[in-house]
Amino acid sequence: MRAEIFPTVLGLLGSAMMLTACVDSLPVPHLGITPEVAQLVDDAPPGAPAGSCWGKRIQPGIYETVTEQIMLQPAEVLADGTVLSPAIYKTETRQAVVKHRQEIWFEVPCSSLMTPSFIASVQRALQARDFYRGPITGEMDNRTRAAIRRYQQPEGLDSGILSLAAARRLGLAAVPRNGI
Repeated sequence: MRAEIFPTVLGLLGSAMMLTACVDSLPVPHLGITPEVAQLVDDAPPGAPAGSCWGKRIQPGIYETVTEQIMLQPAEVLADGTVLSPAIYKTETRQAVVKHRQEIWFEVPCSSLMTPSFIASVQRALQARDFYRGPITGEMDNRTRAAIRRYQQPEGLDSGILSLAAARRLGLAAVPRNGI
């Protein structure tokens, strides 16, 4: 009986090891990674400088159900406080927009700049700031996107796509100077 169990256990261990090797290609829920709502786009917002590259994040609208009590008829009350007839109310339920859907445009480093050595520099810069804890691979994998998202969130951009502003704050992209 033990001889039959041993190959099964080895088979299970082998399968677990193969799955472990695929971790970088699978979504990592404990890192808070969600499917990317932001995307790199070929077009640009109106008035964008020629040759600039852009990303766009769709911020979904937020709706809530509002229930209100509307008075149809006030109560009839005598001067001494006696209630002849109570107030009549109706309940009205409706959908209300709390926040409208938005398209948030942000400038990004152009794809020609996103080389493996640049991405490795992004990983090292994020690692130095305790946002990235993975190996330096030079690949834009789930861990790197999660670190970029954590780095950009305090600035108001909830995206795993590196913005040009974030690349500049990391010291990886040139900062334009007035008149030059």
